[in-house]
Amino acid sequence: MTERSAVPPEETGGTPRNDSRQTTGRPISRKSLLKAAVAASAVPLVVGGGAALARDAGRAGTTPLALTPSCDDGDDPTPEQMEGPYFKPNSPLRTSLVTSSTPGVPLTVSGYVFGRACKPVAGVLLDFWQADTNGAYDMAGFAFRGHQFTGADGSFSLTTIVPGLYPGRTRHIHVKAQAPGRPVLTTQLYFPGEPRNATDAIFDPALLMNVRSAGSGREGTFDFVLDVAQQPDPTDPPTVPPTDPPGGSWAAGTTYRAGDRVTYGGGSYRCLQGHKAIVGWEPPLVPALWERG
Repeated sequence: MTERSAVPPEETGGTPRNDSRQTTGRPISRKSLLKAAVAASAVPLVVGGGAALARDAGRAGTTPLALTPSCDDGDDPTPEQMEGPYFKPNSPLRTSLVTSSTPGVPLTVSGYVFGRACKPVAGVLLDFWQADTNGAYDMAGFAFRGHQFTGADGSFSLTTIVPGLYPGRTRHIHVKAQAPGRPVLTTQLYFPGEPRNATDAIFDPALLMNVRSAGSGREGTFDFVLDVAQQPDPTDPPTVPPTDPPGGSWAAGTTYRAGDRVTYGGGSYRCLQGHKAIVGWEPPLVPALWERG
């Protein structure tokens, strides 16, 4: 039986948002450039608001999507999240969860899987599941469920639709990631600019995809960082500490409202979504919550 829930028509994701925050990138890091270079044998890097995926750089007339999250030596892996009640094992092996007649807003999600030294990890199992356009999970069959493995360069690509909303949650996609011989990481991917991001108790801005409109659908990117030990390249330059002074008026533990302004590291920022600040959500690190300027 398919689990269903009532969803207001205006919240089904039928029309892509005209939201400039959908393409907000993260700060450029040394490893962001390394990641972009994975596929850059013949395609130049495009660096603007963030390091761009090399596969996006060659598309005429498009603005490249930035990689997310940043991956630095010793950085934390992609955050873990709850599995939820709708996971089913033994999903089909496939990279597309849709057919030509599947209703909903088309969505492709692509990216890479890296280890702790930001080197690609091949053969990683990625098991995706999500709600349909009406916010329902198929519990009788395997609609909108499928698994795949990363390629030799650590890349993956998923063809699906924008999932619908259901009570209590913001828009999201579930995924389990497992490198060969390593534990399973269970987490969720989120969409920027969603009103429910501010009220969903599970939402984590570190798991926001970069999303942009693409024709009648959307394109998203996300790069997973798994807890896989790797040796950094001996030619990697040492990490340069930030030159901007820390601090400013931003403070962890403070509740901010949309429109509030703070300073941090010598820059000025405007709050985009109401939230309570915690360590790790400093304005330069969370473009879903803060806009510089």
